[in-house]
Amino acid sequence: MTDRAGQPEPGAAARHVSAFSGREKVARLVWAIVQVTLFRCSFTTWFGFRNRLLRLFGANVHRSCRIRRLVRFECPWNFSAGANTSIGDGAIIYCLGPVKLGERVTISQYTHVCAGAHDYTKPAMPLLRPPITIESDVWIAADAFVGPDVTVGEGAILGARGAAFADLEPWTIYRGNPAVAVRPRRYEGRESVQGD
Repeated sequence: MTDRAGQPEPGAAARHVSAFSGREKVARLVWAIVQVTLFRCSFTTWFGFRNRLLRLFGANVHRSCRIRRLVRFECPWNFSAGANTSIGDGAIIYCLGPVKLGERVTISQYTHVCAGAHDYTKPAMPLLRPPITIESDVWIAADAFVGPDVTVGEGAILGARGAAFADLEPWTIYRGNPAVAVRPRRYEGRESVQGD
């Protein structure tokens, strides 16, 4: 890119400099091959096998997790998931930054959890890797989006096709784009919280 005088724009050339180290590039390539072969072609019920593949690449995945074979992971070494968490087919778990799921989290089909962004205030638009935390007992419904640097509070629900660009409060149901709170979540076996 050039400015009005035909001179190179400051920092524009940096757009073409990779944000990934050589080691990360190799790891991403090897994971991509494993993901489209062993991971994706495994039997539907081979949850333990897929969990082991993820752990082999540095993920911290509890052995009781149920991750479907058509889930797409980027940089699984930045991913962790607690006991009895499940992720549906077609979900994208984009872990450029750390993505941490608590226990009993449900990530429905075609959800996109995106821990990556760009600094649009700089000409080179450098890569940012902010974390995402999804606390225990959360349900992210089908086709929803959770953006970078978002914490989804314990027990929250993000409705189908909802989009979270800011933190979601615990034990609250959200819907829409951008997500807005619609009501408190009632949960069998849990004492009422103030305001229920």
